[in-house]
Amino acid sequence: MNKLKVVVTRRWPSEVETQLKALYDVQLNESDVPLNADQLKHALQTADAVLTTVTDAITADVLNVDNKRAKIIGQFGVGYNNIDIQAAKAQRLIVTNTPHVLTDCTADIAMLLLLMSARRASEGERLVRNGQWTGWSPTQLLGQKVTGKTLGLIGFGRIAQAMAKKAHHGFDMKILFYVPSSTPEQHIIDDLQATRCDSVEDLLAQSDFVSLHCPGGAATKHLINEARLKLMRPTAHLINTARGDVVDSHALINALKSGWIAGAGLDVYENEPNLNPEFLSLNNVSLLPHLGSSTQETRIAMGNRVLANIGEFFAGHAPNDRVV
Repeated sequence: MNKLKVVVTRRWPSEVETQLKALYDVQLNESDVPLNADQLKHALQTADAVLTTVTDAITADVLNVDNKRAKIIGQFGVGYNNIDIQAAKAQRLIVTNTPHVLTDCTADIAMLLLLMSARRASEGERLVRNGQWTGWSPTQLLGQKVTGKTLGLIGFGRIAQAMAKKAHHGFDMKILFYVPSSTPEQHIIDDLQATRCDSVEDLLAQSDFVSLHCPGGAATKHLINEARLKLMRPTAHLINTARGDVVDSHALINALKSGWIAGAGLDVYENEPNLNPEFLSLNNVSLLPHLGSSTQETRIAMGNRVLANIGEFFAGHAPNDRVV
C-alpha cells in the first residue's frame, strides 16, 4: 500500500523528521529556505497534507490553486495568522495548530525580556563584549526593580497566565489583565490575585510592565499605537512575544527615543525578519530572534502534536487541535 504524501515546509527537529519518514512519503525542506507561493501551491497540488510554519504565507491565492490534492494543513505553532483562514474554510481545507505544548517556554521568554529590559541587560552585555566596561560604578546602568511591581497583561490565555504565575509567585508582582470578552476561571484569578481592567487604556496607565499576549491579525493590528504608548508611565516597559503587527513599530521607536516609556523587550516584529533598522540603534530595547518556543523539548512536542493531528485526520477522526 502506498504511503500518504506529506510536504514539510521547513526543517523540523530530527526526532520528528525521523517519525515522518517512517509513517509517510515525506518531502522535507533540506535547505530550510521558506517556500515561495508557487512552491506552496505545488505542495497543495501534490501532497495529502502540507505541514506549515509561521514563515509560510498561506494566502487566498495559494489556497485557491486548482487541482488541490491536500485536505489538511498542519501548522507547526500555536499562531496561524499566516494562513488565510476564511479562504481555507471556503476551500474546505482542515487547518490545525499546536496549542498547550509551547506555553511555558514562551512565557519564560516573556519573563526573560521583562528582566532584560528592566535591568538594562542588553546594554550591559554590549559594554562588556565591546571592551568598554571600566569597572563597577554607583551610577552605572541604573535600571528598575522588578520585584513588587505591577505587570499588565493584554490577553489572558494560557501563555499570559503562565507568565503571570511566574511573575506573581516568583517576583511578588501585582497582576492586571485585559481581555475583551471571555472571563478566565475564578480559581485562576484568585491564585494570581489578579485584577481585570475595563480597557487597554486603563491597564496601560496602571502598569510598570505591559506584556502582550493577544493573537495577530486585522483585529489587533497596531493595538499598541502612538496614543496608547503615551498613556504608559515614563518608567514603564513594553514586552511583546505575541505577534509583531500588534505594535506600531514607528510609534514604538518614537516612544523609546522620546522617553514616553523606559524600554521594551521584543521577540517578534512587523515584517520579520526585516525589522525596522532603527531598533538596532536604540539602547533601551532588548531584541531576540523569535525564540518564544525555541527549546528542544517544546519544538519536538510541537512536531509530535502535528503528527497526532494529521494521524487522526487520516484515520477518519476529527483532529484535537482543529482551527477550521
